[in-house]
Parts: sequence; C-alpha cells; structure tokens
Amino acid sequence: MKRLDLDDLPPKLAALLTGLEAGEELLLVQNGGVAGRLTAMARPAPEAEAEEVTPERASEVFELFRASIEDEF
Repeated sequence: MKRLDLDDLPPKLAALLTGLEAGEELLLVQNGGVAGRLTAMARPAPEAEAEEVTPERASEVFELFRASIEDEF
C-alpha cells in the first residue's frame, strides 16, 4: 500500500482530502482526462489510550527492572 503524508501537501489540498465523507468520491483529473478516483472511507476508531502511569507504578517497574539486572549479574 502506498502512503501519502498530508503534512507534505498544500493546506487547501489536505483540507479537501480530510473533508471527504465516507463513501464520497474524489475524481483526479490531469490534462483534461481522468487520472484516477479516490473513494473515502470512515476513519478507523481511535486506539484505546494506554493506562496512566502513576509514580507508585513507575517505582514498582523500576524496582523489578533493577532486581532482574542484579540477578543477571
């Protein structure tokens, strides 16, 4: 699959592409002829956020890491 970074495009073009509704088509024209057609899909659902790391949890992880290193050497 090819990838296009919208940050590399002019703002007007990026806005056009991100503004398409699911199922809406965009016709690509070059020199008066159809060069391609893009069909928009619904955005994927956002991934679940990672759990928040508390200072207690960070300390516990660090202690486990330190203990495993000490056991190794």
